[in-house]
Amino acid sequence: MAEELVIDNKTRAESAAFVSSLSTIVNKASYSQSQNQRQDPGLFDGYPQLPAWDEMMAAHGGARPHFRPLHERLESLPRDVWSARQEEADLLFLNQGITFNVYGAAEGTEKVFPYDLIPRILTSKEWNVIETGMDQRLRALNLFLWDLYHDQKILKDGVVPRDLVESCKHFRKEMIGVDVPQKRYVQICGTDLIRIPDGSFAVLEDNLRVPSGVSYMLANRQVMKHVLPLLFGSYDVRPNDHYPMELLAALRFLAPPDLTDPVIVLLTPGVYNAAYYEHAFLARQMGIPLVEGRDLVVVDKKVYLKTTRGLRKVDVIYRRVDDDFIDPEVFRKDSVLGVPGLFQAYKAGNVALSNAIGTGVADDKAIYAYVPRIIKYYLDEEAILPNVETYILAEPEALKYTLENLEKLVVKAVGEAGGYGMLIGPHATKEEIEEFRKAIVENPRNYIAQPTLQLSTAPCLVEGKARPRHIDLRPYTVFGEKPVTVPGGLTRVALKEGSLVVNSSQGGGSKDTWVLY
Repeated sequence: MAEELVIDNKTRAESAAFVSSLSTIVNKASYSQSQNQRQDPGLFDGYPQLPAWDEMMAAHGGARPHFRPLHERLESLPRDVWSARQEEADLLFLNQGITFNVYGAAEGTEKVFPYDLIPRILTSKEWNVIETGMDQRLRALNLFLWDLYHDQKILKDGVVPRDLVESCKHFRKEMIGVDVPQKRYVQICGTDLIRIPDGSFAVLEDNLRVPSGVSYMLANRQVMKHVLPLLFGSYDVRPNDHYPMELLAALRFLAPPDLTDPVIVLLTPGVYNAAYYEHAFLARQMGIPLVEGRDLVVVDKKVYLKTTRGLRKVDVIYRRVDDDFIDPEVFRKDSVLGVPGLFQAYKAGNVALSNAIGTGVADDKAIYAYVPRIIKYYLDEEAILPNVETYILAEPEALKYTLENLEKLVVKAVGEAGGYGMLIGPHATKEEIEEFRKAIVENPRNYIAQPTLQLSTAPCLVEGKARPRHIDLRPYTVFGEKPVTVPGGLTRVALKEGSLVVNSSQGGGSKDTWVLY
């Protein structure tokens, strides 16, 4: 096992100064080489400057101010040191079972989540924009969903087209008139942000149904602390390990106020779900039961957990099962993942669900285009985090423009996730473009289009060298009494050179995200 030098009884400033002056890390297992003895070129030799905004390197070639200590540290040590540390990190992920499942993968379903050792750093000023923008967005989307399933004022006023909402496959007519606890439709949100070439952040899409990935955010931090404790300690990084307790507090917020110890469970589709590791991890961290549909039963419109001591009433369900499968009596009749009668118990107010049924209408990629107007309508504010320009193909002019420019655009199916159902025009073959053209003509409502954007890049370890790879950011917000966005989020990385697809199911990975005080 690698051993790090340990600093005791030093102030944060003294520690940082000490770390910056170090020219070696002691590793008895594999290396003992000083800066003066190093013969190989630095990690950043030949690092290309791409048109995109680079998180670490400024346009003139030097490191940005908040990255300079990290950049100097990366350059000061031999490549084999970083390669050894990357291998150690990969082994930690493997040994801890930090995996995800890929549906249809020929080599098997379970893979270790790819992790890049070089962290992404955000300043306090940058994070303040993200945090306030997420707060604003989540408040507005909750107001939108309440209105949509009650008075529908926003539809009557023509701010959002009625036919766009009613044609959305995630709009649940069964939810009209249902009063959800605390008016919270969306309690857990993972919105995807990108940094565009001018350095500002924009929203690429919202994830409001069953957003995943937060366990990888937490795992990245734990691995970083273990593998590079001195490097991590040299920066004043905000913690993120309180996320499970923030989530638990938000779930408790949905329970009846007279209950001092509500029963909360996490409902998972089971071990074959792509995010099962995360379900088990979060349940364990929160100290609540991890259950499948077969572990629950509905009696007299109340939900009970089957235990060895008999039935125990359930008050709140953190569900990681999609609407379609949640209750075979109301939605998909062939579902074996949900709980028969759950919707009636929910409708009667005898159990709370997080997130609420029907939230998917607000993260439909066509509805997404209207979120700035939704924010203005309910909050009378301009969007702090703007949207990416989006063409709604149900509109004739947008459809015509898109069909004429498919080779230049990114086209997405409105209800898909995980990087599926997407065309990246500049990287697509003629056959792929024509296949999408036919699909769009057959069902324009099912697609939106966006310009092909230059996602920002960050240096990643690639075969012993630092090379730029495109990234995005998924911050996680929980909404109990008030929205709380945990510092950092999940930085996802398109590990393939030139790729813009960051999804793990499509070959992407992630890196630790540091937010400075």
